[in-house]
Amino acid sequence: MAQPHEFSKDLEKNDLPNFKSGDTVCVNVKVIEGGKERIQKYEGIVLARKGTGTNSTFTVRKISSNIGVERIFPLHSPNIDSIELLKRGKVRRSKIYYLRDLKGKAARIKEKR
Repeated sequence: MAQPHEFSKDLEKNDLPNFKSGDTVCVNVKVIEGGKERIQKYEGIVLARKGTGTNSTFTVRKISSNIGVERIFPLHSPNIDSIELLKRGKVRRSKIYYLRDLKGKAARIKEKR
């Protein structure tokens, strides 16, 4: 009989980029409206990564119409088509929730060289 951790290994995706908090990513999400399926891009800064294995999630924050929007994605979700790493950010924290309080140019993150 198969062990529970063996099932979770089968569900994990292997083609994910190695990203962490502070990085700018573009998440291509499958959206089903009516009977149609399309890909929606969600581009923003990774605020946090949580959990391990199939339970891991990551939070992405973007600014839309001068309003901050955050979305939490399960890392190994079948609704995520792909994740593209656009820029590497230079931060010293694993959870950069302090960006929520910053506005404008203060909310920028330096790019890692």
